[in-house]
Amino acid sequence: MFQIRVHGRGGQGVVTAAEMLSIAAFLEKKHAQAFPSFGSERMGAPVMAFCRISNKEIRLREPVLEPNALIIQDRTVIESSNAFQGVVENGFVLVNSSVEISNPVKNVNIKCIDATGIALEHVGRPIPNAVLLGSFAALTKIIKIDSVIEAIKTKFSGSIAEKNIKAAQIAYEETLKGI
Repeated sequence: MFQIRVHGRGGQGVVTAAEMLSIAAFLEKKHAQAFPSFGSERMGAPVMAFCRISNKEIRLREPVLEPNALIIQDRTVIESSNAFQGVVENGFVLVNSSVEISNPVKNVNIKCIDATGIALEHVGRPIPNAVLLGSFAALTKIIKIDSVIEAIKTKFSGSIAEKNIKAAQIAYEETLKGI
């Protein structure tokens, strides 16, 4: 089972990111689950969501404590939410950041991508979730970019979907070049 924890702030699409990951996995005939964890439910408050992907039925229902991957949609939550806690050895950490961050955990693969910048340029809003899913597909190879694209189409429609798809594809290509 591959476990993902998504950290960010309310309004950034953290819960939607986890949902789209699970949809992408379902499209690949995998078992998946996604669910949120809220503190204070307001715009800008720290938020977490979880996703599990497996080839077998998933019976766990508790929060992801030892993630194989972290998606950090807002780098300002790293310290305040102790985001790196529990990440497994040789796990993946994807951070929405235009600058590299220091690696606080040994034997973890960290990738920074300016997801907000890509979202602003191609979507017109600072919502980095679809961008990060494109990068996640390239970084982890757990899901395919085509599945991410189809998942985006299930959550969004029209020009919003097309803009998010383009942004996800750009992040996918950019991440592939950097690995």
